[in-house]
Amino acid sequence: MPKVPLRPKRTITRIAEAFGHLGVEKDDKQPGSLVIAAQSIPFEFLERETMGPTWYEALRGEFTKPYFVKLKAFISAERKAHTIYPSIENIYSWSRLTPLDKVKVVIVGQDPYHDVGQAHGLSFSVLPPTKVPGSLRNIYKQIQTDYPSFVPPTTGDLTPLATAGVLWLNTSLTVQAHRAASHSKKGWEQFTQQALQCVAKRDRGVVFMAWGLPAQKTVELLDVDESRHLILRSAHPSPLSAHRGFLGNGHFRRANEWLAEQHGEDGVIDWEMLSASRKAKQDSN
Repeated sequence: MPKVPLRPKRTITRIAEAFGHLGVEKDDKQPGSLVIAAQSIPFEFLERETMGPTWYEALRGEFTKPYFVKLKAFISAERKAHTIYPSIENIYSWSRLTPLDKVKVVIVGQDPYHDVGQAHGLSFSVLPPTKVPGSLRNIYKQIQTDYPSFVPPTTGDLTPLATAGVLWLNTSLTVQAHRAASHSKKGWEQFTQQALQCVAKRDRGVVFMAWGLPAQKTVELLDVDESRHLILRSAHPSPLSAHRGFLGNGHFRRANEWLAEQHGEDGVIDWEMLSASRKAKQDSN
């Protein structure tokens, strides 16, 4: 599937060239990426140019709050000293792939994968040729349990599900290379809490999937009207905990049953769209 373009349909590099007078530094540790100095460009540059418009309008009130100003200064300093994942153009990729008004299901993650070639802005997802991580393998197993004709794919790109209405959102949006949770409790959690609250405020019912205690605590802090929305809770799909309640939770089928009841068949998610057997059939046609 083609990569969803940035809002102005230009890469970060081209945007930077267009605003060259604002001051941009190359990051030698990430070829093709850029360090944007917060003190030398408009403060909302990254958000304005890389965030999906529905989310930008919903969240723009956060950008001038003290916690977010402090967060942006921290990220700017981190990028000067370290390699940061995901790449700058993918920090907000979730917002471009899944517009706020198109969200059907929310799946809450924690922080991005922290090794080379993994994180691209969606929780649990990795781009080819990166090997499918253990947690995602267990997600595939549970989809197969709920939908037996599903054949787990050999890649971990969840972009098609994101564009179909599944919001794969980590509570922390960046991480220092090879240092898990290195950007946690720096401000991202407050920001993503507001993003999730935007979903919870919608009149149209959505499904929140909270896997593991951190995700469950995140959802508990939201003002979710459970007469309008559905919250599904279980253990995390990590290989360390999946057998303690994730595998066998039936969340994918339960979500679709509820979505169909609320919105009709057009409201459900085609969880089998990633199936390897379906892709093979498409390739043969």
